[in-house]
Amino acid sequence: MISLIDITEDNYRMVCGLEVTGEQAAYVASPTSILARAYAKRNRNARALAIVNDETIVGVIMFMELFEEPACYTIEQFLIDRRYQNMGFGSQALKLALGILAKERKYETVEICVKMEDTHAVRVYEKAGFIDTGYIDPDTPDSYVLSYSFN
Repeated sequence: MISLIDITEDNYRMVCGLEVTGEQAAYVASPTSILARAYAKRNRNARALAIVNDETIVGVIMFMELFEEPACYTIEQFLIDRRYQNMGFGSQALKLALGILAKERKYETVEICVKMEDTHAVRVYEKAGFIDTGYIDPDTPDSYVLSYSFN
């Protein structure tokens, strides 16, 4: 059963040992970098959580708040270790993360920026209810901006 847990001094090394495939490394930061980003962006209430299947850490997700208009939550980083992909863990973890944010409910939407060529990730988000906003960020013109609404 998938759960999301805090990353602590007892488990951070397991999180840092997570790996993605070589192709996916172009789309997502390393786990160590994700933890550093969450720390550096703590003024935006950034949180990195370990994704756990029973007792095994299988991934990590990081989300934070965007204060710029339109203010919303954003999923900054999300990865499932290469050994545990295609088992449904990513979809389950995404659902749990959206549940956490829905319960908190400071904002009505969650956004994510996804490389257009990362078709697998795009499908996962669309399946979860994210839709393409049509906005092209000038800083990342090769990416979709997808949005999930709690309404």
